Amino acid sequence: MEWLGGEPALATLFPQASMSLPMVIRRVHPDDRKDVQRLVRSSVGQSPWIRSRFHTEHDGWRVLAGQTRRIRLGYGGPERVFGVIRDESTVEAHRDDMLAAVSAERQRADEIAAFSSALFSAATEQELQQVVLTRLAAAFGGFGALFALVDDGRLRVSSDAGIPMWQADALLGLPLDEDRPLPRAIRTGEPQFIANQEELWRCWPSDTSGAQAPPGPDVAMSITPLSPPGDRPLGAWAVTYDSKRPPSLEKLAFMTTLADLAGQALRRIRLQQAHVELSTAVQQSMLPTLPEHLPGLEVAVRYEPSQDGLDIGGDWYDAFFLPDGAVALEIGDAQGHDVDAAVFMGQVRSSMRAIAAHEPEPGTVLTRTNELLTTMDAPRFASCTMLHIDPRDGQVIGTSAGHVPLLHARDDGSHRIRTLPGGPVLGVLPDIDYPEETFTLEEGTALVMVTDGVVEGPGLTLEDGLERAGTLAGRALHDRLDVEAMADLILDAVVAVDHLDDVAVLVIRRT
Repeated sequence: MEWLGGEPALATLFPQASMSLPMVIRRVHPDDRKDVQRLVRSSVGQSPWIRSRFHTEHDGWRVLAGQTRRIRLGYGGPERVFGVIRDESTVEAHRDDMLAAVSAERQRADEIAAFSSALFSAATEQELQQVVLTRLAAAFGGFGALFALVDDGRLRVSSDAGIPMWQADALLGLPLDEDRPLPRAIRTGEPQFIANQEELWRCWPSDTSGAQAPPGPDVAMSITPLSPPGDRPLGAWAVTYDSKRPPSLEKLAFMTTLADLAGQALRRIRLQQAHVELSTAVQQSMLPTLPEHLPGLEVAVRYEPSQDGLDIGGDWYDAFFLPDGAVALEIGDAQGHDVDAAVFMGQVRSSMRAIAAHEPEPGTVLTRTNELLTTMDAPRFASCTMLHIDPRDGQVIGTSAGHVPLLHARDDGSHRIRTLPGGPVLGVLPDIDYPEETFTLEEGTALVMVTDGVVEGPGLTLEDGLERAGTLAGRALHDRLDVEAMADLILDAVVAVDHLDDVAVLVIRRT
């Protein structure tokens, strides 16, 4: 191959004017050699352009585009093959940079989309904080993120690993009226941008000794409030960048939009929490305090709220003395998981107590309660099991309104699933009678009353759940555990299978 000259930049490709073709091929990247050999051997008058990577002595790898042309010299003269070579290294590098930039921008867009979705999905302040600190900096090309919320006029601050701990600590408890960038942005609702490290060092709070080192090589910071001007201050987030590559105005504007979404999520979370606290207070006020001492009986009760809705439900329990000296025990489940469910539960429980004071037989109590609810055209229904226990001889009278069966455990470790007679749930069908069953609770044995959340779940059938609870109750009696430990054992097994419904357990043992 003879080099006939060209651009000075290309002359370094072939330091010798004449080189053997194998020597040239050896300098071509192994993956491109077949294409170059095909190009040289092409029999057409003019070949297409072929790109290949060529290794030079001084500049390393270069990207070349080559084309061959067959030319006959003179009339009937010899045919020669000429090659035209073009250096596309710069074009290729620019193309690679463009592809890398497009890929990075696409990845950034995916991160922002995932960030937005996660903001909508956050259910607690802790989840919202985690979303911000794990996704914010990556989504906007920063290397550190800080999240500040307002509590009683002062800042509660957390940060990711990209912001030094002393920076976050310097803001902790800072008053909202402090004249510094972060509280000012939260207070006014106006975003702040600190262009370089010198400005950040001048306006950021630090210890009075000045012993802290400046944060990073050269830092810029954007601060975006979670609420717009004029709204109640909620907080803000801050992102740190390399000051030589600050975010574009478009990214800062989009960050403001996402911060507003985070503020909406925070308001929703706090409103939900207020509802939960109110609902829990309502529910707790509806649940009774059991008598401290029931002669001849040991009683333990456990309750866990739902993991759905407002984290409350309509499960209830009760135990009280009857005029004839017996003890009434009941457990039930009102429809729903909200404030109305808790209120309805309280109405049903109070009605049953009032009726039992005059007509203590369980079947009669459920019949009268059902009549009352259907007459009132109650918007909800409730299941219930009621027992009348005489602790002197252990006689038990029981009936059920669509509730799960009763468990009867013995101290030899055995148990029985006892399905009581009865009728449908309360508050649906009028003119229903609830038949009763009478049996004996022997000394040392126990009854376990549960709601359906204890024995049913996403991966637990009613039959399997009853069998599991009965086995646990029998084992507890066999191991001479008291009723409190037995109730804990049953409840712990429920929590272990990720219950979604609220649950109640009432254990009664005859001593």
